[in-house]
Amino acid sequence: MCGIVGIFGQSAVAARLYDAMTILQHRGQDAAGMTTLDKGRMRSARGIGLVRDVFAEASVAGLTGDLGVGHVRYPTAGCDRPDEAQPMYVNSPCGIALGHNGNLTNSDALSAALIDQDRRHINTESDSEVLLNVLAHELSRHSGTRMTPQRVFAAVDGVHERCRGGYATVALIAGVGLLGFRDLHGIRPIVLGQRETAEGREYILASESVVLDILGFEMIDDLQPGESVLVTLDGELHRHVSAQAQAHTPCLFEYVYFARPDSMIDDLSVYKARLRMGEALAAKILREWPDHDIDAVIPVPDTSRTACLPLSQMLGVKYREGLIKNRYIGRTFIMPGQDERARSVRRKLNTIPLEFRNKNVLLVDDSIVRGTTSRQIIQMARESGARKVYLASASPPVRYPNVYGIDMPAASELIAAGRSEEEVCQLIGADRLIYQDLAELENAVRGKNRKLAGFDNSCFSGQYVTGLDEGYLENLAARRTDAARRQRRGVGV
Repeated sequence: MCGIVGIFGQSAVAARLYDAMTILQHRGQDAAGMTTLDKGRMRSARGIGLVRDVFAEASVAGLTGDLGVGHVRYPTAGCDRPDEAQPMYVNSPCGIALGHNGNLTNSDALSAALIDQDRRHINTESDSEVLLNVLAHELSRHSGTRMTPQRVFAAVDGVHERCRGGYATVALIAGVGLLGFRDLHGIRPIVLGQRETAEGREYILASESVVLDILGFEMIDDLQPGESVLVTLDGELHRHVSAQAQAHTPCLFEYVYFARPDSMIDDLSVYKARLRMGEALAAKILREWPDHDIDAVIPVPDTSRTACLPLSQMLGVKYREGLIKNRYIGRTFIMPGQDERARSVRRKLNTIPLEFRNKNVLLVDDSIVRGTTSRQIIQMARESGARKVYLASASPPVRYPNVYGIDMPAASELIAAGRSEEEVCQLIGADRLIYQDLAELENAVRGKNRKLAGFDNSCFSGQYVTGLDEGYLENLAARRTDAARRQRRGVGV
């Protein structure tokens, strides 16, 4: 998962891009970069690390220009090298800098076609570079004597014809303007906003609406499946929806874990969705375990806190903060490697023994992916004196890889893959394990909004809305294991 932002401003945008990227830092802590456009010249800086580590004050000051795009990344399959930080750039046609959130499921075939047929060069293993070159090729095909908005949109339609998967994209095109577009199913999120200044109207594209709130932009709306937005250099906004657009199926895991609770995605409040997740989970506990002996409900900070509050209220059980988080440690789910994730759990969390001692506690987490964190937290609860430790997950068992931009690994590294809930319970060492039902999770996220056709729930159901080529998951598994990552970095396995 990554975070993207693009700003068409009436004054220098680098400082605002920096702020936007720090707001989106939860979406990726591995690398950051930004590119600005100043009088036809692109200026870029990118590197490995947090936004604050990559950009010194001098480097931000050097990124002049009133248009720009920014990107924060966490390492996905094949993308863990410094030269794979985004935005990525090609100089033909025009000059294009692109930032991408998502994953192309036909990246290998596209890469081969780009090299053999389109005579373009691919320098990394990143599917973002593939997407960039497909866009560049299509722009070359449709540019004619002048790059009009209609020709740009025809080029993006060509991208949709060739690319499968989930993608939300921002791009600077020299001599043209700021472009944003969303995959045909609307899997990955991207929103459009505007604001009026003394100098004129400004526009913004971003992964989450919270960026607009904090930077003072007014929300226009979410890009629809297959929609493209172009802000030309003269400040004109143009919009286009591809005739290839499919039923809208946004990513369910955005609401469970990735998005900030103060964001709106596809006209749904992430915060309200998580409240409803807690209510649905409490209803299941009361239905299936009416004589429970829970003394205290404790969230695993931070994402599950919102769901935990209504759950404790409906159960009539005390809510307690028994786990304290060190906020200077990154999110363990997106850490690059099992060893690093395991070491980070105890550095990241510490218990308040008073809240565990001689109690039957229910820990509430947003999801259970690899099980490493759950196992260690349950052990910490027992060491702090808990009599019994139960665990509730606000989402169903994660049994399948996500192929649309969330770096869930090979099924062999997912604790629930091929296992019953009872087996998972034993492996993580809990006295009882309660999972959310998929239908209830979808109802909780949807709320009263019945416009959505459904969700991308592939990591729970194994149903992939774009379809997958035979052997894709097996090939992806070989690239996504922690051992494969260490080998690419040259670290001993």
